[in-house]
Amino acid sequence: MNPENLPAMIDLLIHPEWIIPIEPRGVTLSGHALAVNDGVIVDLLPFDEASKRYSPKEKISLPGQVILPGLINLHTHAALSLLRGYADDSPLNTWLTQHIWPAEARHASPDFVHTGTLLACAEMLAGGITTFSDMYFFPAAAAKAIDQSGMRAALGLVVMDQPTNYATDADDYLAKGLALRDAQKDHPRLSFCLAPHAPYTVTDKTFEKIATLSAQLDIPVHTHLHETRHEIEEAIKQHGVRPLQRLDNLGLLGPQLIAVHAVHLNAADMDRLSHTGCHVALCPSSNLKLGSGLPPIAELQRHNIRCGLGTDSAASNNRLDLFQEMRLAALLAKGMSEDAASFPAHHALQAATLNAACALGLDHRIGSLVPGKAADLCAVSLNDWQLQPCFDPASHLVYAASRENVTHTWVAGILQMHQGKPKNIELPLLIKQTRIWQSRINS
Repeated sequence: MNPENLPAMIDLLIHPEWIIPIEPRGVTLSGHALAVNDGVIVDLLPFDEASKRYSPKEKISLPGQVILPGLINLHTHAALSLLRGYADDSPLNTWLTQHIWPAEARHASPDFVHTGTLLACAEMLAGGITTFSDMYFFPAAAAKAIDQSGMRAALGLVVMDQPTNYATDADDYLAKGLALRDAQKDHPRLSFCLAPHAPYTVTDKTFEKIATLSAQLDIPVHTHLHETRHEIEEAIKQHGVRPLQRLDNLGLLGPQLIAVHAVHLNAADMDRLSHTGCHVALCPSSNLKLGSGLPPIAELQRHNIRCGLGTDSAASNNRLDLFQEMRLAALLAKGMSEDAASFPAHHALQAATLNAACALGLDHRIGSLVPGKAADLCAVSLNDWQLQPCFDPASHLVYAASRENVTHTWVAGILQMHQGKPKNIELPLLIKQTRIWQSRINS
């Protein structure tokens, strides 16, 4: 209460059927409300008490719906939404070398990245995703699209030792990426990662530079790692050690590292990830579709390795859908371990929110519904007749609901998507631009 004992003015009060705050894990609240002011969560309390304590400018009642933190896509290549379905049913090496890389050589440009990223943002917002970690060329063009969409993103400053349309060598990639970071360092919804593409495209010398920069700038390192057996076999031939051990020898392993995929791990690999505090970005749909293998999710959990969830690109998935990834990760963990209790619903929800925020160094701002954090939220309706009855909302979110059940997506307290329509993206124009790119790619 304020000194006059009057209700405090706030921007927004949301009263859903249920709230899943993620912290503490395993909690589902009913009869509660979420108070938001200036883009920040100011309170989470019983609704009757909230009605007395706050006078909101806007009050939203959501019967039959659940509020949870906005989902966080820990790994994607957003611009590759323009290559959705372009080279399906090919193994990773063929997919990359014979299809994706040649298409990128012909078409990757700032305009390609802007349109593709905007298309990805629209899809992700519609599915309750408020933040994503990107890895692609021309990140300045991606930043422009992200700014327009109203989303939050961790932009990966991609680094390779091969020339592309974007940069000529590793030093050029780093110089361009760091210049963007300097220019956008005060943007309220952008953060940055160093993003060496993979051990097979980056030299020891470049990895050592990245390790030094990560420590100096205190930013994460986001890289593909142990995605296929072929990758590991070739690494042993070339370097004499598995890729993970090579990165450890070069000083890359630690809480700043996000190991994307981590499909093919032996006991020593998992011990190394656990002891150094690395994070893993699981992308099970992409791994299955490219025939890369099955990530050892239950084993990662037993080693206390914190795992987030990513979609990878729409070119290899073909959906940017974290509801799909949550369900698939939970089912794979159970099936591979033959333990139905493995990776339960609340763990899957945490992987899609708080774990990903921790990996990106953003858990002080997003990932759970805690007063003081940004009001990045999504609302999911469990009213559909196909979702009846609902005994456990958390279980329903992972095993029964889909992204089509998302009704609202807020970023920093601003409603950026309602009923499938993004606020700041003109869908008819976006579809027109996407079809222009489709014609160019097909020509």
